[in-house]
Amino acid sequence: MKLQKYILLLAIFFIPLCHGFIYGQSKKSDQDITVYNFESIEPLLYTNSDKIHIVNFWAMWCAPCVKELPILKAYEAKHPNVEILLVSMDFPENIETDLKPFLKEKGITSKVVMLDDPDANSWIDKIDPNWSGAIPFTIIFNAEKRSFHERAFQNIEDLEQEINNTINNNK
Repeated sequence: MKLQKYILLLAIFFIPLCHGFIYGQSKKSDQDITVYNFESIEPLLYTNSDKIHIVNFWAMWCAPCVKELPILKAYEAKHPNVEILLVSMDFPENIETDLKPFLKEKGITSKVVMLDDPDANSWIDKIDPNWSGAIPFTIIFNAEKRSFHERAFQNIEDLEQEINNTINNNK
């Protein structure tokens, strides 16, 4: 009887430890999320390279943003040479309790940072004077070309078309 209790206790502690190994769970979802003000994040909105960059402003509480995340994730998987940055507009105090578990649940491995700057009237116009402040909002750019999208992408083809229009046509 003692042996059975010992085996049961081992199983209780050992099986959860093996779960991540067996099912290939990544530590990537426990990524560090840096909180920036606009002055600190602004340099991330520009590049000197020909590499395509996508910066997406979003929040967990924004239904169209959450619906769009799998599209960005799929595009990133299909095009690993593209740099994707997700700028969360959520609250910094919720990073550990809400944001990190959300990212892990959704399998989001893109780089995520948080923008916490109360002067939205100032920094929104610096990003794009035509931006109302609504999210999702996406910037597609490289060193030479840039486009702004105040809408959610409907599918990966929609996103690919906008990237092609931006980079190849600079509409």
